[in-house]
Amino acid sequence: MSSSPRYLPVALLGACLLPSFAFADSTLTGDWGGLRSQMDADGIRFTGDYSGESVYNTHGGLKRSARYSQNLKLGVRFDLDKLLQADNAGVVQLTINDRRGNDGSGDLVGNRLPLQENYGGLYTRLTELSYERTLFTPDLDVKLGYMAMGNDLGGLDSGILCNFMNAGFCGHPLNMSGGSGWTNYPNARLGVRVKYSFDPAWQLRVAAFAVDPESNGNSSRAWNITPKHKTGTVVPVELVYKKLDGLPGEYKVGWYYDSSDAKRIGSNEEVAGRGGHYVLLDQAVWQASDLKGQTLHVFGQAAAASSAASPFSKWYSTGVVLKQPFASRPNDTLALGFGRAVPNPRSREVQEQNALANGEDFPNLGNAERLIELSYGYQATPWLTLRPDVQYIMEPGAFSGADIDNALVVGLQVKAAL
Repeated sequence: MSSSPRYLPVALLGACLLPSFAFADSTLTGDWGGLRSQMDADGIRFTGDYSGESVYNTHGGLKRSARYSQNLKLGVRFDLDKLLQADNAGVVQLTINDRRGNDGSGDLVGNRLPLQENYGGLYTRLTELSYERTLFTPDLDVKLGYMAMGNDLGGLDSGILCNFMNAGFCGHPLNMSGGSGWTNYPNARLGVRVKYSFDPAWQLRVAAFAVDPESNGNSSRAWNITPKHKTGTVVPVELVYKKLDGLPGEYKVGWYYDSSDAKRIGSNEEVAGRGGHYVLLDQAVWQASDLKGQTLHVFGQAAAASSAASPFSKWYSTGVVLKQPFASRPNDTLALGFGRAVPNPRSREVQEQNALANGEDFPNLGNAERLIELSYGYQATPWLTLRPDVQYIMEPGAFSGADIDNALVVGLQVKAAL
């Protein structure tokens, strides 16, 4: 069967509806009577993902109660090599995202590190419209268009950190987006990303993206690709090493600079430019001799942002993830992590000065918010993952300057491939 425009309306309908008749092994919505696999062979691939995250604060924080948030992502990938029957014609990616729900951190705990990684930007939006192909040599890959820079930079490619539900782990060090024009999914901007592979183990990634703060979290800008008010350009540079022999590993060293002007914290003066740097690692340190899939991974993150203009100056995390914790559960995971988020001392000084000016006492707070998280990923079906989760938040008011008791939060994450 040759490719044809008649596929598009039929496939869009299939992507949005959840048929009850039969489910394929890998997706909830199945193969659409064979249409989905035929379209994929012809160069049109539809994808969809749902995540729902429920949290309940059992102790400390602001109050005992529960909150739920969800994320729905629908995408279509056009393989132009197949569709145009041409060599190296490239790939076009279109992605739409919708988020709904309530904020567990803001409503229940009062902390900075979001308990639910899928909370924020509660509206339907365009999250990617990009074109990608190799250029001059197979080792040079170029991608340009409207996209989140965090899709390709700033996080671990292995995805190991999304065995957790807290946004402090799953995704990217939060001080990147908290103190510069860096954008993580689902916030997207116009930009270009280049990857050059020196060999299978080493790769250099460089990008440039428009900085448009007025569009962040703005539902009226949900479908606008061009910036509303461009303040500058953010340029990240990242060196990647992947250990391919023996126990696998991934290591990243990155630096970024945002040319936008920003107010110096605690002053009316402006700072010309903001930047930061980071180190990320994921290394398998043990593998069972009699069970190939049972491996223990150690991960780590360290990131620092501009001390003049970023309210979130440093982030550190480390932890372990055990894959296949039981012989009978080959796709399950057990994860334990610790994170430490350091507020900018300038922000603390401003909070203290404001309290004293109003005749109020300023609480004796620790110098960082800390997080311990334990989760178990249960692969219920090939397309459904259930993740019971426990988070303990220490010094929840470290960023707000409030005296809040440590909080113990239990939760459940549900992920489904549509």
